[in-house]
Amino acid sequence: MDFFNLIRKGELEQIKTELETYPALLETKNDRGFPPLVLATYSEQLEISEYFLEKGADINALDGAGNTALMGVCFKGYLDIVEMLLSKNAEVNIQNTHGATALIYASTFGQTAIAKLLLAAGADKTKVDERGNTALMHAKFQGVKELQTLLEEA
Repeated sequence: MDFFNLIRKGELEQIKTELETYPALLETKNDRGFPPLVLATYSEQLEISEYFLEKGADINALDGAGNTALMGVCFKGYLDIVEMLLSKNAEVNIQNTHGATALIYASTFGQTAIAKLLLAAGADKTKVDERGNTALMHAKFQGVKELQTLLEEA
């Protein structure tokens, strides 16, 4: 079975076997430009994500659009994976090819609890995307009052 399908399906034991045989798989990307860690986090595979980090995966590796694992879980709303990535010092202020940050994604998708964690971890609320919008502006566009208040007071 394809290594990236094993990740999507959460087949940790098979992934361990594959990586023991082919350690370079940890640094490969699939046809859409996803490194294994990014795909694992996007697929909500916490255990596999932790395993990849234990094996030395780059926590700030980028997918084809310049998104990190942290960015993806911020828009998907995977709070437990956000907490894990932040506990392992994922960089919170990386900007993708469109200038978005993890905080901008959290704001765009109304993820208030995640935004709180990002701010506590040092997220820069003044960063702007390619359209000149900050996280606060995205929160206003979405009409998420609690998130707007959080960003105004932070």
